Amino acid sequence: MRLKRVGLVLGVLAGALVFCLALWSLHHELAALHYRDIRLALGAVANSQIVTAAVLTAFGYATLISYDWLSLRYIRRPLATRRVAFVGFIAYALSQSLGFPLLLGGSLRYRFFSVWGLSSADIALFTGFSLVTFWLGVVAICGGVFLLEPRATPELLGLPVGSLAAIGALLIATIVGYFVASVVRKAPIRILGWEFSFPGPGLAAAQLVISTLDWMIAGAVLYALLPPTAHTVPFFAFLGAFLLAQVAGLLSHVPGGAGIFESVIVFLLKEEVPAAGLVGALLAYRLVYYLIPLCIALVMLAVHELSRARHGLARAAQVAGRWVPGVVPSVLAATTFISGLILLLSGATPGVRSRLHLLSDFLPLAVIEFSHFVGSIAGAALLLLAWGLRRRLDASWWLTAAVLLVGMAASLLKGGDYEEAAFLALVFTALVPARRHFYRRASMTSDAFSPGWAAAIVLAVGSTFWLGFFAFKHIDYSHDLWWQFALRGDAPRFLRASVGVTGLLLVVALQRLLRPALPDVETPSAEALARVQAIVADSRDVHANLALLGDKSILFSDAGSAFVMYGVAGRSFIALGDPVGAPRERQELSWQFRELADRHGAATVFYEVRMHNLPLYLDLGLSLLKLGEEARVPLDQFSLQGGARKGLRRTVNQVEKDGGEFGIVPVESVSAIMPELRAVSDEWLESKKVREKGFSLGYFDEPYLRRFPMAVVRREGRIVAFANIWRGQAGDELTVDLMRYSPQAPDNVMEYLFIQLMLYGRTEGFSHFNLGMAPLAGLENRALAPLWNRLGALVYRFGENFYNFQGLREYKEKFDPIWEPRYLASPGGLQLPRILTNVSALISGGITGIVRK
Repeated sequence: MRLKRVGLVLGVLAGALVFCLALWSLHHELAALHYRDIRLALGAVANSQIVTAAVLTAFGYATLISYDWLSLRYIRRPLATRRVAFVGFIAYALSQSLGFPLLLGGSLRYRFFSVWGLSSADIALFTGFSLVTFWLGVVAICGGVFLLEPRATPELLGLPVGSLAAIGALLIATIVGYFVASVVRKAPIRILGWEFSFPGPGLAAAQLVISTLDWMIAGAVLYALLPPTAHTVPFFAFLGAFLLAQVAGLLSHVPGGAGIFESVIVFLLKEEVPAAGLVGALLAYRLVYYLIPLCIALVMLAVHELSRARHGLARAAQVAGRWVPGVVPSVLAATTFISGLILLLSGATPGVRSRLHLLSDFLPLAVIEFSHFVGSIAGAALLLLAWGLRRRLDASWWLTAAVLLVGMAASLLKGGDYEEAAFLALVFTALVPARRHFYRRASMTSDAFSPGWAAAIVLAVGSTFWLGFFAFKHIDYSHDLWWQFALRGDAPRFLRASVGVTGLLLVVALQRLLRPALPDVETPSAEALARVQAIVADSRDVHANLALLGDKSILFSDAGSAFVMYGVAGRSFIALGDPVGAPRERQELSWQFRELADRHGAATVFYEVRMHNLPLYLDLGLSLLKLGEEARVPLDQFSLQGGARKGLRRTVNQVEKDGGEFGIVPVESVSAIMPELRAVSDEWLESKKVREKGFSLGYFDEPYLRRFPMAVVRREGRIVAFANIWRGQAGDELTVDLMRYSPQAPDNVMEYLFIQLMLYGRTEGFSHFNLGMAPLAGLENRALAPLWNRLGALVYRFGENFYNFQGLREYKEKFDPIWEPRYLASPGGLQLPRILTNVSALISGGITGIVRK
């Protein structure tokens, strides 16, 4: 886990370094320009150009949504068009602004599609097909550009070659090869153990058309915004430069390729397009292609949230209501971060003179100065609060709403910036009706920022400082500048705001650095086990008794009346079952467990959870995989009467005829029979050639077994079989954990033990007897076989199947149980094979235990 944490930090630092290099490059290329030149160039973008770019953007997003439509057709899991369009637009609007289309909305789609019935294998295949479609467009566009403009393209890119026609022909040949394979190759190809099937020729053609159209439209939006003099550059040559800049932004891992994309475009086109006009077009491009779609996505979410409080909802809103709650916090966190960045950028640039003079007629200078300072502080605060929104903190919601209002007022009072005030108002409008999604009352200072989020804050603030010094590079800096207060004193205001923002960030950083160190993960003490036993005694979940083994770590709730039991394997923190204890504390406790895993750089996993808690795990951002179904026998309906029970009566008669005798040993008498139990257990392990398991299975541990009454079968006065009994609170459920028998036991002794325990439970007033889980095919046998299925088979064999029980479901069916599903909640996706391996290793006592009995 520490290696993963180091790798994550190094990756973040590498992205930050690339971003800093891009800013340095921009600073160098724009050295001859002043801020007013860029502002004039941005204002020179004609309305007709904006309209053209907006229309192209609409077509571009429709094309992006077609990626999803194609991928769903490929995996043969089509969804309603309205669902694909609604989810696709929101996911792309968010990923375009803060990530990249290649990311495909990340966890958002896992949440959407898993709720709509797609398995993790379906979603992984969806993602893989979309990636292939994406790169088909890249290869096709590059090949076409190199063939259509073989000489202009290398000249524009500054390449030391006369022509790129040969490379273009090779790239086009790759596309042709893909089409040929889609026609003639029916068998899947295998890469690193994974299998992929080629689509049919029709679907392959649609891939090429859609991905090529996507890239051409995206490039055309920027091309339409360039100064008219720039259109002497051939469109396809420009498209090559655009594609190179986009791929560079993607590979940098900087959100949205911000700074990277712009620096590459400026570097490549500086000889063909005036630098000021180029930067103005790039700013307009960010506004039209990124910011406006993001605002529309926010409006869509706000309308949905408001509509939930009204009667007569449209069917689409009713459907979306199942999964939008899991998406809203992430979207609002992203847009809050953008709001903070907008306030900081506004504070780092000169105000509009005409608006300032108009304000000065009504407001004293002190109000304008104070509003500017407060606006920048509010911007920095929003960067910090966005993390709390992402973690669904109640306090973050209240503070964000307040800071947005302050930011709106400051924007209007410091310079009449109604555009940024309108954007903040839009975010506020989306935030207010989403109050119900921010339910956690945890401290805002209890959870550390992730390395990526911390780096994003530093880079956002750093970029605004760079912009400020660029905007005011003509100013002669001196000590007196700090104390100059004037209507046109933009540079002094920027300097004072920068100090305030830096001070705020330093205070927050120091507070987090001085927090108590995170305790090491360790097994519980005797005192902790005593607290666990008190909680378990009041729990209806009999599996909570596994916490008393002492082999799992325990995370208690703040009030101490609930806990999560968990183990650590590889890079996974794996909780066994749902949180145990007071229902009112389970939600917050689940978040605390996720935060604990995050601080260790590990995946959050909940193993064998119940269906009624699934919304909680979706809120945590986890995806679900069905592990199997648990058999619960209604004891009020169980008896040995009737023809259907003839087999069970035969078992009872046979065992008792062979000398078997059932009995219950109370807790206080278990110590006296412990040597006999130990002998039976050792004989069982030896005869089966297996070793003890753990985690989700009990093992022979004398202190643990002394806590429970024991069901035993004696033969000639000697114990030949036993099982410790778990009793649920208030007589709800009865079951057994550790079951062992010796070679001297009668045939079918364990079935006899089950029958007698069910009869005993019915007499004692218990409502159900739990027969345990029967693993099912939760992972489907689709195109990701064989590696995926081999890893998925670990899920099917969790627990009982390590003992080679064949036909487990058929065996349990003879007791007429009610089947209830059990799930694995985890990050899912491509992490799933590793997580399944970690869970199996935890149960088996290590990786070697997976392959050894």
